[in-house]
Amino acid sequence: MRSYSDLFRSREFTPLFLSTALQTAASTLGGLALGTLVYRATDSPLLSAVSMFGPQLAQVVGATTLLSAADRLPPRATMTGIACAFAAGTALLAAPGLPIAAVFALILVLGLVQSLGGGVRWGLLNEILPDNGYLLGRSAFNMMNGIMQITGYATGGVLVALLSSRGTLLTAAALHLGGALAARSGLTRRAPRTAGRPSVAGTWRTNALLWSSRERWTVYLLLWVPNGLVVGCESLYVSYAPDRAGVLFACAAFGMFVGDVTTGRILPLALRRRLGIPLLLLLATPYLLFALRPAVPVAAVCVALASVGFSAGLVQQERLMALVPEGLSGHALGLDSAGRLTMQGVSAALAGAVAQLTAPAVAMTVMAAGSVGVTLTLAAAARRRPRGVAGGSGAAQDGVEQVRRPAM
Repeated sequence: MRSYSDLFRSREFTPLFLSTALQTAASTLGGLALGTLVYRATDSPLLSAVSMFGPQLAQVVGATTLLSAADRLPPRATMTGIACAFAAGTALLAAPGLPIAAVFALILVLGLVQSLGGGVRWGLLNEILPDNGYLLGRSAFNMMNGIMQITGYATGGVLVALLSSRGTLLTAAALHLGGALAARSGLTRRAPRTAGRPSVAGTWRTNALLWSSRERWTVYLLLWVPNGLVVGCESLYVSYAPDRAGVLFACAAFGMFVGDVTTGRILPLALRRRLGIPLLLLLATPYLLFALRPAVPVAAVCVALASVGFSAGLVQQERLMALVPEGLSGHALGLDSAGRLTMQGVSAALAGAVAQLTAPAVAMTVMAAGSVGVTLTLAAAARRRPRGVAGGSGAAQDGVEQVRRPAM
């Protein structure tokens, strides 16, 4: 596959894309509305940040208990069920008088459900596209994610003002339901990719297998930690600029869109492989300027520039798929998704705690500096060859062994 139009000629790509777009829009609207609702009720940067990114905190539980189901459940039914669960949960969050403790309990339950979604979705994408189509397909999804976030945050700011936070949450619930209908009506009924029943033991065994390779766990950490720490910066937009947070979120989404188009469609393969670490450094470095507490227009430029670096995920995911054993793509991609979202949730809580003790700008600077440090440390680890390896070429020279991509 050479162009985005080729992707939409794959019959199941369009309904999968549409379902995910609707759910992304729903999550964007719902997250902004919930973060605003909690901040107004508590005046707490910590609770506001955790309310927006709290579902991610439950990902670690799902990653250690549920991920074996990603390749062992029928994709269409599972994706439909997850979207319906989010529609019901988001509607419940809009209930008047719901205690803050109940809000956070429901957020964690939804996060546990969400931990299964990434593996099912990306495993299905890997299945419906030919071997050379996954990176392009994932790039298209990332671009859509950026567009939906730009639109969602801009629209969300208006809806919160016009309908209130609870009205916006109900709108998000309706979008989740639309995503469920798109998956149910458009996707083909498929058998699970792997035989056997899902189990906690099976999840642990496969996780151990995936982490048995230094090359794989280095890639996983590059996908999870620098990215997550920067999302901690994003979780403080509401407390940094309460009335202009939607502008910052929209600029971040725009930068992410530009990065995904450039990396996924324009850059040649040889150059793209060399940009994984530089893009991660770009992701964090502009946030260091928040130490100066810039005004919102300057902050928006920094945010947009930094978010171009999120496209580093495409480079690392391409490496990961070259290292995954055959038949485990759903589990491996689910582990990536769960790990990234978990780290984002942890980072949001950490950033909120630092902001609570100091100020949002200080916390954003601290998180960005941590991201730069982790990136440089992992880059040094990736360059070290395993014992007994005398040389090599391509990915192996970057500390990642070359293994064929699994055929589905």
